[in-house]
Amino acid sequence: MSSPDPQVRAARNKSTSPPPRGPVVAVTGAASGVGALLTARLAASEEVKQVVAIDERRGECAEAEWHILDVRDPAIADRLRGADVVVHLALDLDLETDAAARTAYNVRGTQTVLTAAAAAGVHRVVLCTSTMVYGALPDNELPLAEDAELRATAEATGVGDLLEVERLARRAPRAHPGLNVTVVRPAVLVGGTDTALTRYFESPRLLVVAGSRPAWQFCHVDDLCSALEYAVLEKVDGELAVGCDGWLEQEEVEELSGIRRMELPSVVALGAAARLHRIGLTPSPAGDLAYTMYPWVISGSRLHDAGWRPAYTNEEVLAQLLDEVSGRHTVAGRRLGRKDATAAGAAGATVALLGAAAVVRRARKARRRI
Repeated sequence: MSSPDPQVRAARNKSTSPPPRGPVVAVTGAASGVGALLTARLAASEEVKQVVAIDERRGECAEAEWHILDVRDPAIADRLRGADVVVHLALDLDLETDAAARTAYNVRGTQTVLTAAAAAGVHRVVLCTSTMVYGALPDNELPLAEDAELRATAEATGVGDLLEVERLARRAPRAHPGLNVTVVRPAVLVGGTDTALTRYFESPRLLVVAGSRPAWQFCHVDDLCSALEYAVLEKVDGELAVGCDGWLEQEEVEELSGIRRMELPSVVALGAAARLHRIGLTPSPAGDLAYTMYPWVISGSRLHDAGWRPAYTNEEVLAQLLDEVSGRHTVAGRRLGRKDATAAGAAGATVALLGAAAVVRRARKARRRI
């Protein structure tokens, strides 16, 4: 008897071949931002069997299996059944969100996902916070080790929420035996992001507090996604910091950006920031200023030891950030219209004076309405 046609043989072999090996991965917050990028990356990976995407709206990745629901809904446990790993990225760190509502969403969402993952038999959850949890302090080592104490306070935007997520991550393996939790902490994240730290580079002058020693370390979103993929595939675990190698001194940032500094005494800078935030003129509390004053650079040694390397340098990420924020005008975290920005740049106004001017304008508008 003659042997089957080669094409027939190939078809038979394909039909009897085992399904793709690798984990089934669920991603929360999968419709936008880092979640959307990671979902697409994992869906294209030959090392991942399937991607389950969870969000309050459907995203663009057609290869993923979509489930539309709020991560605070306990029904999420049913959607996680069959998943090996969950990457929880459904966090709200928007500067304009009400702080109490933001905290309620972030903390309750993380609690629900961890509990649901344990109930569904998931063996690993990957959480994402920030290197901001280490705190920006004048006595920080350069760089910090990943197992350094988390000394941040809740005074900066969203950091209180991230510290609570870290606390839940530490408690989860004790509360749910058999559940492993990996925490990934990116440096200043760049790539379609809007944070108090990216808005720093939208200012007409770079605010420098006299006597401080800033050190800048960035993380490109693509590098964050590749680090998260490492965690998903269990190439590394534990508490991981991710960012570009090394850091940039403030003088290097000013030279690369071409933006001149505006130096203020700490009493003036911190006092003005606190007042402007208290009366609702800026979204950033005074605590955000610490991250532009003192170093909080990390080594990233655990990912490096596992073979991971960043694809971008600090210089390259800063260049992309400057390109993204081109045309935007921000002072003290508050976005300005073009007319206000031109006046601020021409006058070289300080944060305090801009805040006072804004108060005066608001009062005048209120009087006109009367």
